[in-house]
Amino acid sequence: MISIEKNYKVSSFTTMQVGSTADYFVVVKELPELLEVVSWSRDNHQKIFILGGGSNTVFSQSFSGLVIKNEIKGLSHQEQIDGSILVKAKSGENWSELVDYCVSHNWRGIENLALIYGTVGAAPVQNIGAYGVELKDVFYELEAIDLVTGEIKIFTAPDCAFGYRDSIFKQSLKGRYFIYSVTLRLDKKSPLKLDYGSIREELIKRGINEPGVKDVAEAVKFIRQSKLPDPLVLPNCGSFFKNVEVDSDAFSRLLADYPEMPNFSLPSGLVKIPTAWLIEQVGFKGRRLGAVSMYEKQALVLVNHGGATSADILNLISSVQKAVRDKFGLDIEPEVNIL
Repeated sequence: MISIEKNYKVSSFTTMQVGSTADYFVVVKELPELLEVVSWSRDNHQKIFILGGGSNTVFSQSFSGLVIKNEIKGLSHQEQIDGSILVKAKSGENWSELVDYCVSHNWRGIENLALIYGTVGAAPVQNIGAYGVELKDVFYELEAIDLVTGEIKIFTAPDCAFGYRDSIFKQSLKGRYFIYSVTLRLDKKSPLKLDYGSIREELIKRGINEPGVKDVAEAVKFIRQSKLPDPLVLPNCGSFFKNVEVDSDAFSRLLADYPEMPNFSLPSGLVKIPTAWLIEQVGFKGRRLGAVSMYEKQALVLVNHGGATSADILNLISSVQKAVRDKFGLDIEPEVNIL
């Protein structure tokens, strides 16, 4: 019988380093262990929360139920007739290490997603994205375990209903499945995506005119490290808020009042407005409220300067949201999972 801890402090398992206790806590490293604790939770009527790397989670209160820390690992790959490579990773694998592994084999597709904290299992839930690439662009399928029945189900991309930092696992199936493995379709010939952010500019600075997949990954890492704090030094969850998406009419009205407003046109016809810019305009970039602030180098990142409480974080979130709403009439929402 696997050991399940009681009244366990969970803050140390999150990159924000804030939180209280969970009624029950367990680490699982193999599928049989997972099935055992799922059965236990069902028999004992305990709600389940799956914790990966803790980079996208804030515990705002004690958790009433069982927190399962996922450390199920394993990697494999299979080359296809068309030259693509199917890379299968168990959900407890570190995402950034998976990117490094693929880059080392010259497999293209996720190099722009280098140095994103968290585990593989969280990637499809959030449909993680950066520098013009989203997980859905390379997603093939995933295996998930129904936390009610214990059955294994395969989800294809349409099944996942991917959206901007969104999926079916954050909506109608939230809390229903444990993602056991994720399979990506990569290749060795796809064009590299260099035109989002400052990737091309960084490559030029390095004197690289014909970059390879490793060059792009290293440039992305450098850019991210120059803008984002290391959570081991300054606790944070990375980008805390989603960027705003509005229709063209709403954007035209905003642009009339704020002609300098940065924006990106989306294939959907919507217009994306960087929330970091909105937060800067309302004066919250680098402004501390107690032990927390929006980071001085990147206003989208909420940081814990030491000793922050859940109440500190919730107060800052509310203050920033109100300030943006009052000035621009826009609602910004966290992409971080707040429990």
